[in-house]
Formats: sequence, structure tokens, C-alpha cells
Amino acid sequence: MFSTGAPSRRTNSTLGADFHRLWASVTISSLGDGMRFVALPLLATGLTTDPRRVAAVAMAEQLPFFLLALFAGALADRLDRRRILWLVDAVRTVLVGALALAVAAHAVTIPLLIAAGFLLGCGQTLYNGGWSGMVPTIVAPADLTRANSRIQAAALITDTLLGTPLGAVLFGLAAALPFAVDSASFAAAALLAFLLRGDFRPSTRTTTSSSPIRSLRGDVADGVRWLWQHHALRRLCLLSGLANLVGAGLTAVLVLYAHQALELSDLGFALLVASFALGGVTGALLTPRLTGRLGVGRLLRGTVLTTAAAAALLGWTHSGLFAAGGIALYGAASISWGIATVSLRQRLVPTALLGRVTMAHQMVYGAGLTLGAAIAGFLASAGGIRLPFYAGALLLAVIALVPTRIPSTPTPAPATSPSPAPAAAEEPA
Repeated sequence: MFSTGAPSRRTNSTLGADFHRLWASVTISSLGDGMRFVALPLLATGLTTDPRRVAAVAMAEQLPFFLLALFAGALADRLDRRRILWLVDAVRTVLVGALALAVAAHAVTIPLLIAAGFLLGCGQTLYNGGWSGMVPTIVAPADLTRANSRIQAAALITDTLLGTPLGAVLFGLAAALPFAVDSASFAAAALLAFLLRGDFRPSTRTTTSSSPIRSLRGDVADGVRWLWQHHALRRLCLLSGLANLVGAGLTAVLVLYAHQALELSDLGFALLVASFALGGVTGALLTPRLTGRLGVGRLLRGTVLTTAAAAALLGWTHSGLFAAGGIALYGAASISWGIATVSLRQRLVPTALLGRVTMAHQMVYGAGLTLGAAIAGFLASAGGIRLPFYAGALLLAVIALVPTRIPSTPTPAPATSPSPAPAAAEEPA
């Protein structure tokens, strides 16, 4: 039996009301993210033609992932994660609402956009640490892949397929409108998170330290140490960073690739982006079945080989149709990799450490974002727009050859221990 203060975990075919509230909260929040993703740069380009200042607006929202990821994970492992979600979205409701009023009053400046982007990035960093740690407390371990697949598919649909074009349309009607709708979406997401039942505070760890209250720095060190000492998750974290380096690099030059290599219009470029989202949704929906049939290890190796083949196809083809197919294939495989690794991490990491380990992984992921864009830009400038795709395909093929033992029957350490316990059995990746 579960205690009355803890959320129940469903083990049948229904994931439960609490999961669906969390799913709806994340989905609605993603819709606002998609609208803001396109509205912020459009607003910035209306204020300045300096590409450095426009890039600074985009970079400000990503910077917290480097600066605050580990500490956000530590907070997620100390505080009630449900409270983190609704408080963060409540603050973002006010922040984006104020930005909408500033836009309507024609009082927006580039420094204001940079500050708003940074604060929103801080909120997103805290939010990511909170919701990912909640899923294992709501659903049974056997349902983690299915639950994460549903969240990822819904987020892709609302963020990329719906939010991005809706944000552009609303911006065309009135520059303040996408920010006003984004604010309303955060308010709805906050309400849904608030309605989640139970106590989502991680179990308190015992410690031999003379002080019962550990410093945030000590908590961060425990999370990083746990991840580093776990062979499979450490290697998957590093490989994910390398794979994301490729993905971020190809994304950075995609608009130039569409215009120069494929000779597509702006609409053609938009369709290429949409093809990634369509492939990602397909991959998200197929991942639970493929995991059950192939096992996590074979699935991960297969997804990396698929992305390598897709990147090579993009480097070779001159057809927009073939390129859309390659990008859809890349999207399906990369999203499937993400779901499989997230679900594995949720099964292996003790609940009391999950926020810190997740955000340590996110920091490596963010490093890949920055380095990938820089390297791809250099390669495209030095060797042509197709070179990043061939180089990415080669690196992904090398990643697929790296052997990694994936625990098949994980026995995670108790929540009071900062060290990983050995797995009972393993399967090769």
C-alpha cells in the first residue's frame, strides 16, 4: 500500500489522472514556448539589424542551462517538485504578461528582451528539473517509456507544429498578441500543476555529516559524483552530448542548406522544419513498442545508425523531397534516443538524486548546443554547406560503434546513498 501523502503510481493500461494533469501542464506550457520561440527573434529584428544583438537575445534564454542547471537540479531534489512547476509557471505568467504590455506600449528595447529571455531561461531550467523528476513518482517503472513518449510527442506537436506557426501568425496581427497568449498558457499550465495530488518532495536522505542541512554545493557534488560513477549513464551522457553537438550543428546551418544546397524558398525551409517534428512525433509513438521488441541497448544503437544515415542522405541529396524524408528520419531517431535515455535514467537514478543527475545531463546537452553551432558554421565556411552533414554522419557512425552496457534489470541505489548500485543484469548497446 502507498502512504496517503504520496502520489499513487498506476500499473495498469491507464497512466492515471495525475499523469494526465502533468501531461496537460507540460503540453500547454510547450505551446507557449513555441509561440515565444518565433516571436522573440521577430521582435528583436524589428528593433535592430545588428546580428550580434539579435543573437544575444537568443543566447540569453539558453545561458541559464550552463549557469544554473546543476543548482536547479539540487533545488528539484530538495523542494516539492509540484510546487516548483506551478510557482515557476505563475512567475512566467506575470513576466511574459508584463512583456506583452511593454510591447503594446512600444516600450521594448533589446536590453529588456535580453533580460526577459534570461529570466525565462532560468524558469525553464527549474521547470525541466521539476517535471522530469515527477514522472517516476506518478507512473510505474514499466510505464516510464510510454509516459515519456506521450509527453515528448505532445510537446513536439504543440511547440513546433502548432506553437511556432501560430506565434508567427499572431505576431503578424499584433506584436503583443503571441506574448499575451503565451502568458495565458503559462497560467493554465500553473493551474494544472497546482491541481496535482500528493507530496512530490523527494525522500530525505540521511547523512553522517554533523550538519543536518547540506549545502547546495554539496548536493550538486553528490549528483555529479553519482552520474560519473555510474558507467552506463556516464557514457550515455557523454555520447548524448556528442550526438546533440551534431544535431545542433545541422540545425544551425539548416536555413542556409535549404536556400543554397536545395534552392528552396522560405516556405520550403518551414516545411523542412515541420518534417522534423512529424518524424519526431512518429518516433515518440513508436518508441515503447520498439523498446519492448528490441531492448534499450539495440534501440539506442539503431537510432544512432539511423541518424548517421539520415545526415549522409542530407549531405548527398539535391532533392527537397528526399531532404524532407531525411530530416523526418533524423527527427524520429533522435527523439526515440531521447525518450529511451530519459526513461532509463528515471529507472536507474534514485528519486532523491534524479533532479541533479538530470540537470547534469542537461548541462552536457547544452554544451553540445553551443559547440555544435560554432563547429558547423566553421565547417560550412571552410568546406561548403554540405560538409557539416558529412562530418556529422561520420561522428554519429563512430558513436554507434562505442560499446556501452545497458542495465536490463536495474537495481537503483536506495535514496539515502549517493553512490550507484550495480545492475543485476546488463544488455549490450
